[in-house]
Amino acid sequence: MKRAAAPAFLFVIVSLLVLSTADARLAQQPNPADRFEVSDVMVPMRDGKRLHTKIFTPRGQTGSLPIIFKRTPYGIEGSANAFSVYYKALAEEGYIFVHQDIRGKFGSEGDFVMQRPARQPGDTRSLDEGTDTYDTIDWLIKNVRNNNGRVGMLGVSYDGWTTIMGAIEPHPALKAISPQASPADMWMGDDFHHNGAFRLSYGFEYAAMMESGKDVQQFSFDRYDTFDWYLNLGPLKNVNEKYLHGKIPTWNDYVAHPDYDEFWKRQTMIPHLTSVKVPTLNVAGWWDQEDFYGPVRIYDELEKHDTQGINYLVVGPWNHGGWGRGIGDSLGAIPFGSNTAEYFREKIQAPFFAYYLKDKGKRDFPQAITFEAGANEWQRWDQWPPMRQTETRALMFGAREQLTLGNRDQGSGIGDQGFDEYVSDPAHPVPYRQRPIQPTYFPGGSKWSTWLVEDQRFVDDRADVLSWETPPLTSDVTIAGEIVAHLFASTTGTDADWIVKLIDVYPENNPSDWNLAGYQLMVSNEVFRGRYRTSFEKPAPIEPNKVLEYTWSLHTQNYTFKKDHRIMVQVQSTWFPIIDRNPQTFVRNIFEANEGDFKPQTHRIYRSAPYASRVDVPVVRGR
Repeated sequence: MKRAAAPAFLFVIVSLLVLSTADARLAQQPNPADRFEVSDVMVPMRDGKRLHTKIFTPRGQTGSLPIIFKRTPYGIEGSANAFSVYYKALAEEGYIFVHQDIRGKFGSEGDFVMQRPARQPGDTRSLDEGTDTYDTIDWLIKNVRNNNGRVGMLGVSYDGWTTIMGAIEPHPALKAISPQASPADMWMGDDFHHNGAFRLSYGFEYAAMMESGKDVQQFSFDRYDTFDWYLNLGPLKNVNEKYLHGKIPTWNDYVAHPDYDEFWKRQTMIPHLTSVKVPTLNVAGWWDQEDFYGPVRIYDELEKHDTQGINYLVVGPWNHGGWGRGIGDSLGAIPFGSNTAEYFREKIQAPFFAYYLKDKGKRDFPQAITFEAGANEWQRWDQWPPMRQTETRALMFGAREQLTLGNRDQGSGIGDQGFDEYVSDPAHPVPYRQRPIQPTYFPGGSKWSTWLVEDQRFVDDRADVLSWETPPLTSDVTIAGEIVAHLFASTTGTDADWIVKLIDVYPENNPSDWNLAGYQLMVSNEVFRGRYRTSFEKPAPIEPNKVLEYTWSLHTQNYTFKKDHRIMVQVQSTWFPIIDRNPQTFVRNIFEANEGDFKPQTHRIYRSAPYASRVDVPVVRGR
């Protein structure tokens, strides 16, 4: 079957087309979409298939206007609601807006292929999302009245992915794009896998929901707390045996391709990003629960080829798509001191498109604009990461749960046994968020969208979670750039997962907000599946009881740990059910593991030279 695995981010995108609770007051006001004349057309592609497209033309338009174009697999019938929030500043500036169902979805003809790979350079016969984008723009320029010949594209998540795909071989009229929370690699770090560890609950629920035709149907759980459902499921082989019965192609792809093989490699657009042909505003959220890896990875790759200085990055204190709805003054229990989402839409996104599509305003765009949470300030950088302004310091693991910010070449466990250990039992995994864990897309309200800012004290006292913590800081510590874990570890088994979390511990005495007293906020985190220590393509068993170094990125971040706060690092080996259970005994394919393969194992984390476990952080000089 000609297809590729699906990216998973439906309901957040749909939320961009629906008024949020914070913006419900807008429903009582005149609908901004009433300012537009709306026409439905079927735009022909080069192979004769037609794509359903809505065109929003401002009523009483005088003069020519640029086109803002979005392509989506999630349906465009409710797209007018975006004018209340996401498009509000753009609509006030004045554009023609166009929304399109991508090939094979909702009103569009043709076959739908999830995350259809980009065609190879020189291939003029194949179709991809780029060719459909090119053909549509060509038609729009020739057929939409009073357009000025310039088109901008934007979108969040899958719609961000179609945006960047449209710029690989861009139409000459495509003058600016903003891919927002676009995935880049579904195995390395986006929706379905992180460093080889499978994102079970997300991957299962999305595949079951999306692959039921042109509509969507949620999987019906018989447990409100899906932690129990997934644990009772047993090995992953039971998914097909008990529930899906081989009928969901994406799940079958997971099973057939557990490693980083050609199936996954051909889906990433990274090898195709060999030049910056269109001014690009990449957008990400520090606490994006779905696609944080992707937009930063795309920015980094484009930056290698940006000879004109037109590749930009914006990262704010948001979850997935949070910049496109609400005001952005908080996320979960964490306040940010200003309306960050409104700021982005009005002061960054709108001026970007006005400059490149209308020649309006100044080109006052730094290479990177980041929101420095903790200090709650926007920062402008002439490069990202700002290596000229930072120095690498090490958070060293020590005895008695002590963490030291110091020299990465020096161990902290002098004079003691030099390691801490815990038993990791697949039958009793650590929950990834506070229970009950509702289904990801639970219509009664799921905490999925804010789990990355949940208070981590709910696992801090577990025997299978290790914690190290600094004393209260005597001054602010600001980091800006990539955070890297260096874990020296051993296991009695032959496979293991390693999860490292960097945490800001709020003061216990916090009279300004007692709800945050002692709060443990995850600043950065990531998982690494041990079998891939030497190769993502060819997994290998771990030698039992041997100390090995595992090094992986906890991603980029700009954050200030305030004076009197503490810095904490946690290490654990299960994160369930967002990450599937590692049997901890090596099997060739975990999707085909048997119940008897899952065994408790003892893991040790070493903290003395020469095995000095640490987390490297880029500390801003003079701050």
